[in-house]
Amino acid sequence: MTRTETSDAPPSPPGENESSPRTLAHGLKQRHLSMIALGGVIGAGLFVGSGAGIAAAGPSIVLAYAASGALVMLVMRMLGEMSAARPASGSFSVHAERALGPWAGFTAGWIYWTLLCVAIATEATAAGKIMVAWLPGTHSWMWVALFMLMFCATNLAAVRNFGEYEFWFAALKVLAIVAFLVLGVLAIAGMLPGTSSPGTDNLTGDGGFFPAGAEGLIVGLLASVFAFGGLETVTIAAAESEKPVSGVAKAVRTAVWRIAIFYVGSMLVIVTLIPWDDKSVLTGPYAAVLDYIGIPAAAQIMNVVVLIALLSAMNANIYGASRMSYSLVERGEGPAFLNRLSRKGVPRYAVVASSFFGFVAVLLNFFWEKTVFQWLLNMVGAATLVVWGFIAVSQLLTRRRLERTEPEKLVVRMWLFPGLTLVALAGIAAILLLMLRDGDTRTQLAFTAGLTVVLAIAGYVRQRARPRALSSDGGTGA
Repeated sequence: MTRTETSDAPPSPPGENESSPRTLAHGLKQRHLSMIALGGVIGAGLFVGSGAGIAAAGPSIVLAYAASGALVMLVMRMLGEMSAARPASGSFSVHAERALGPWAGFTAGWIYWTLLCVAIATEATAAGKIMVAWLPGTHSWMWVALFMLMFCATNLAAVRNFGEYEFWFAALKVLAIVAFLVLGVLAIAGMLPGTSSPGTDNLTGDGGFFPAGAEGLIVGLLASVFAFGGLETVTIAAAESEKPVSGVAKAVRTAVWRIAIFYVGSMLVIVTLIPWDDKSVLTGPYAAVLDYIGIPAAAQIMNVVVLIALLSAMNANIYGASRMSYSLVERGEGPAFLNRLSRKGVPRYAVVASSFFGFVAVLLNFFWEKTVFQWLLNMVGAATLVVWGFIAVSQLLTRRRLERTEPEKLVVRMWLFPGLTLVALAGIAAILLLMLRDGDTRTQLAFTAGLTVVLAIAGYVRQRARPRALSSDGGTGA
């Protein structure tokens, strides 16, 4: 099979430049990119899904988040290395195509697009339920429609609109998690009036640090690893920033302390202050901590934070899905009608198509929640791991090629290459194997494997059916 390396887009006609409607806009400022990277770490999964992991693993959930966080840091470092060398709106899909061939770019890109569109539906539905709880006379579908239309319109207007929304969403999320951590640390130290410090009682008592043993730790690991979804958006957005190379390099280099503080730190605060088997932890661990330290209306405060996180994720996922689909079409891997840009450099048809799929998935969730929508959820259940696998293999091949031909582009380097790249691949494989242990995750793995195989076959058939001209790194295919 011939490997073909392509850029994110075909060559522009003579006289066209980056401000032309033929190219994406570069309207994101450094402050946008920095906050997108920072806020991308704090997803709805952290606030909503962490309770189940704590209930399964107990205090050892801290180790589960540390292990999955370490894997994510390796993946982001690899993706950052490639994205800093050659920023592209298709991100890992473009890197996979350059390293492995068009079939790989096709597979990685469309499975990620499907993942984002299904995520848009789940986030819109969850946000609608929160609004109905606040305003009982309303209906969930009204709020879902409003949120979908709002973010579709925002993404259609200009990329700077997306950046501004995400900047303020991320700022609120960061403020919330930092306030939570500060209050939690003060409570642990016994420095909050009216709150007694539990010391290490909750960490060592009631079954100890590993109350459910290795089995509980494994369940906690599987619950935690998927909470990190959304970090890839920053490498997609970097292609539309003022300084793509330095922007993505800075974002990746700060990923380590962000993950350590926000995820591992908050888990440690929760299991230190609240008994791991307390029923309130399962329903809302962050609200349980705020209630413990005497914050009024703790549950409602966390509902506001969760709503912000959900709306932020919707905004980011519509953006990411539209850019991924546009990139695929630009490389001849999708329907040509999506290959249209507005005067402001926005892929408007790609935005509408991605939003439309989100609307359809929401309807499926309302009418066929236990059947069709569940099938969609299962199909993308392990999609994140598939994408991470493509990133690791692509980096393994791309790094050697860059070292030979363009070493000056390696402004971000993977640590201890190739050792840690192979460690990351082994970690991804291990998690996939662990998913076979449980019926639900085994079903997700089977559905995702089926989708991946179908896309890979379709991509390979397209590659064989359409001759493509060879090009150098950074060049374009025919």
